Amino acid sequence: MRLGIDWGGTKIEIIALDDAGTELFRKRSATPKDDYEGCIRVVKDLVDAAESATGQTGSLGLGIPGSLSPKTGLVKNANSTWMNGKPLDKDLEAALNRPVRIQNDANCLAVSEATDGAGAGAHIVHAIIIGTGSGSGIAIDGKAHLGANGIGGEWGGIALPWMTAEEFPGPDSWIGHKGVIDLWCSGTGFQWDYKERTGTALKGHEIIDLKRSGDAVATKVYQDYVSRLARALAMSANLLDPDVFVLGGGMSNIAELYDDLPDAMLPYVFSDTYDTPIRKAKHGDSSGVRGAAWLWND
Repeated sequence: MRLGIDWGGTKIEIIALDDAGTELFRKRSATPKDDYEGCIRVVKDLVDAAESATGQTGSLGLGIPGSLSPKTGLVKNANSTWMNGKPLDKDLEAALNRPVRIQNDANCLAVSEATDGAGAGAHIVHAIIIGTGSGSGIAIDGKAHLGANGIGGEWGGIALPWMTAEEFPGPDSWIGHKGVIDLWCSGTGFQWDYKERTGTALKGHEIIDLKRSGDAVATKVYQDYVSRLARALAMSANLLDPDVFVLGGGMSNIAELYDDLPDAMLPYVFSDTYDTPIRKAKHGDSSGVRGAAWLWND
């Protein structure tokens, strides 16, 4: 049995999978914000619950909104900032009396979709989260590409490519840089842009509903969002040239994106032809936690 945990800013979720990928157990608990030790206890309680319910013990993989530094072994770059600087793998191994494998949550999305999802069988899968933030993960032959410094796939911290005069320098992000992909290509950035133009705060689906009804401002906000995401994807195409892009997170549910993004990418892709597919994550909100379980797929 494989156990996977998705440690997010608002919830910590566990899933238990058998060798075929069938779900055996699933449960989530609220994340104890700013309480590192409390989070460790929640993880232990969830593992105990899964193993009690299934009568089995399992390997444990964990997806976090950050990564482990290969140099120090400590968590870095986590937007759940209370885990930064902590030896998370060692603390969990002590609490659970077993080895754990930890990857960035976007890498877990990539592994999940490369294993039995929208990128199954592909050599290189670039998985993009377009939700509260915008991060990405890379899976090569089904394995997460961590990189020499543990920052493989960290496109969220890169400045939006081919930035227009109106976009420059861009809004501040949580990492202290302006105009980064993490904001421009996220659902948060989509909502921020609409509010900047109208003074009205709406949720993403409300803006899309207005766009579909013909509202001019919502339509322009959507078109600009497509352009920004397309430029970010084109940068990946030019650098990585993946076999497939997979989109996850709340914005990935906008059906029009899959028709509009390919044409919007073309002016920025350094090739005479480009037909790499852009697909919605097959496992949706479950991809991250499933990918964490699949970290032991060897």
